[in-house]
This record gives sequence, structure tokens and C-alpha cells, in this order.
Amino acid sequence: MSHIAAILDFAAAPHVLLPQVRADAERLLADTLAGGAAGAASPEALNLLPAVRGWGAGDEARTLSANKLPAPSAAFFNGFAIHCLEWDAVHEPAVVHALSAVTAALLAASDRATGSESDDFLIALAVGVDIASGLGLSATGPMQFFRPATAGVIGAALAVARLEGLSHDQMADVLGLAYSFAGGTMQAHFEASIALPLQIGRAAQAAVQAVDLVKAGLSGPHDVLEGPFGYSNLVEPLDLSSYAASLGTVWRISEVSIKPYPSGRASHGALGALAELQNAGAVSLETVLSVELFAPPLIHRLVGRQYQHDAPMSYNRLCLAFLAPLMLRDGYIDPRLNDAIPSLAEKVTVTLDENPDGNAMSPQRLVVRFKDGATIERQIDANLGSPDAPMSPAQYAAKYDLCRALAPNCDPRIFDDPLSYATDPR
Repeated sequence: MSHIAAILDFAAAPHVLLPQVRADAERLLADTLAGGAAGAASPEALNLLPAVRGWGAGDEARTLSANKLPAPSAAFFNGFAIHCLEWDAVHEPAVVHALSAVTAALLAASDRATGSESDDFLIALAVGVDIASGLGLSATGPMQFFRPATAGVIGAALAVARLEGLSHDQMADVLGLAYSFAGGTMQAHFEASIALPLQIGRAAQAAVQAVDLVKAGLSGPHDVLEGPFGYSNLVEPLDLSSYAASLGTVWRISEVSIKPYPSGRASHGALGALAELQNAGAVSLETVLSVELFAPPLIHRLVGRQYQHDAPMSYNRLCLAFLAPLMLRDGYIDPRLNDAIPSLAEKVTVTLDENPDGNAMSPQRLVVRFKDGATIERQIDANLGSPDAPMSPAQYAAKYDLCRALAPNCDPRIFDDPLSYATDPR
């Protein structure tokens, strides 16, 4: 059996989620909606909404800011909102924010169908996250394109196709069209442009549109993963053999990490270590001279950028030099605050270690030097919020409390009953 056939069989097969997998799906849905509600209330999302409203008439689906739009437009807005604060869950080994495009697309699909069954929604979510993550896991080199969008659109499209009851043959066309619509450049990350979450929004929108087109009778190319002009040859090299062999036995949604802070995931190892030290009274903004993080290439590439005076928040969320002083001062990261601390920001550095893995996020080593000449070192083997370093109940509560404070006008079910919010558009 070909690898693409195995993926399509998995997408179309009847599934019953194991209790732990179902619980993980529900937990991660709740996290995604909370961060998305906060993002939907951000200045960037408020600026985006008028443009999205102009793309078509209709009120099929809700946005996380309590507006209604045509389903593809709602998917676009919600995908943007979920990622724009950099607070969305990520499958670290895959380097894919696997829930972002998938959740946004499924919310739109469920709404325009006037709701869905809880189990059907969660299974579609788990399937879409699995496929998006699987493509990332199968990559044999570092990202050249923005993987959460290029892999995300494929996972999201097959998730929507499943929720809407398309056949196996139709799913093959949906996958082909999703690949045809795939896009997302790492140049946006390199420049820390607001185009980064826009690419997630476009992936969610394209997923809904791919399903609509197949339902209307249009077809897509079929050998789009390993064909001569397929994903593996044009987007990034893939070795799908290991992932295909694990389909249905290892559920990748249970491997996904939650972000405690609204910042690039690559900053969380250092921020988590600094938070622990700050909570213990071992460090403070007044006593620290410099912070140096020794880290793999991906960490250096994603958050090792230099501090820039008056940079936009899209830059600062991806800049450890901006974030670390805020953590030392406040003990948390508030996405509303853009008050930099230049005196220390200019002394925060990310130094390449000898790790040759272009997709690795750990291990890392944090070195804090003090004004009195003392030094503290911390080994970071897993980022806070990952399966190997789970957040405490208090840390979960702190995240949700801040998200709720940022989104006072959202549907309260987003926080109080997220599965009901996702599946019942009343």
C-alpha cells in the first residue's frame, strides 16, 4: 500500500478514541479555544475583521470574537486568532502547530451544519492533528516553508471532509486540492511579520474551500505527497514510512505540547526555567547581569533574534531578548505589555550548541550571570507544557485566567464548556 493510500484509509476509517486520547483531544480543544478567544480580542485581530467581513455575505459560522461570517471567512479569522498571540499548542517533534488550522476549519464546518456530535468532532480533530503532525514528523530536514500551514492545510482539509461525511474517493480529491492550495513561507517568521498567523488563517480557509469544491464535483491531483511535483519534492523531503506504519496505533494528538506563555514555543524552555528561578527568589531583574541560552539550531533560528527598540509585538513575541527580562520582572508574560527593558534585553543571547538536528527543541542549557559575579546554570531537557514537562494545575489556571481577562466579551462557553461551544452554535 502506498503511503498516501494509508493516510486516506486512516482519514476515512471508523475510529473510537481511547479514553485518554479523547481526553487529550478535549483538553487541547479547550486550550486552543482559550488562546484563540484572547487572540480574537487582540488589536491585530480587530484590524483584520473589517477586511474579512468584506469577502462575502452570509452568517454561516461564528468567529471567536462573537461575529458571524461565511464559513471560509470565519475559518480564516479564527485560524489567525488562534495563532496571532503565539499561544497555540504545538507538536514539538513535528514543529507543527497542529491544532490551529484544524480547529478553525472544523469550527466553521460544524457551525454551518448547525452543529455536530461531540465524538464526531473530537475524532475529526484527532485525525486532522495526526495527519498534520505526521507530515512534520516525516520531514527529513529543517523547515524551509512554514510547516504549520503547509502541513496544517492538509490535516485540516481531511478533518473537515471527515466531519462532513465525504467518501474515501472524495477525500483523495480533497487532499489533492489542499496540497494545491498549500502555502506558507518561513520568510514571515524570519522577519517576524504578522503574515505568520495570516498563513494559518489561509490554511484553515483553504481547507474549507477544498471540501466545498470537491462537494461541487471538482477534483484534485492524487499523487501529491510523493509524486514528481508533490510535497516531498517541492515543499520538503519526507520519509513517510515510519509515520504510515503507526497510523491508528499511535495518536499524535496525545504528543502535543501546550504553551504556558504567549510567545514562540522556542522561547519556552528558557522562560520556564527563569520562571522557576524567579518563583524561588533566586533571580530578579535587579540582580541579573546577563542571560545566555545554549540551544539547538531551531531555537537559535526562531527566537535568537536581537532586541530591537520599538519593535512590533509580532517581533517581540519571537524574541527571547525581549521576553526574558519581562519574565524576570513579572514572573509571567502578558501579551498586552510592550514595555521593553533595554538594559537587560541587550544582554540576552542565544548561542548555538553542537546539536546537529535541525528540528530539535531540546536539550538546552541556561546560564544566568549576576552582577555580584555569581552564576546559575540550568539544564532544560523538555519545554514546560510538553508531555515530558507538564504544566501544573496552577499553571493551567494562570493561563486560562489571563486568556479570560483578555477576552471579556467572548461566548462564556469557550471557557466554561468548550466542547459544547465547538459543537453547538446556539
